[in-house]
Amino acid sequence: MGGGMEAHKNRFIEEWGSARENLEHNFRWTRRNFALIGIFGIAIPVFVYKGIVKEFHMQDEDAGRPYRKFM
Repeated sequence: MGGGMEAHKNRFIEEWGSARENLEHNFRWTRRNFALIGIFGIAIPVFVYKGIVKEFHMQDEDAGRPYRKFM
């Protein structure tokens, strides 16, 4: 009833999985990697944080409360 259902491996998926498992061995620091880490790891979180704090200050100003102190 369950016979004849062998799985056929997809070569591309196997290569992708192997590359993910060995990423720490194949990674190289390049200008592009530094730029991506700077943008997505530092710049975007800082801009999101600043936008949230600005929104809080705008709400405090509209309600007549003093500004909250953040970091």
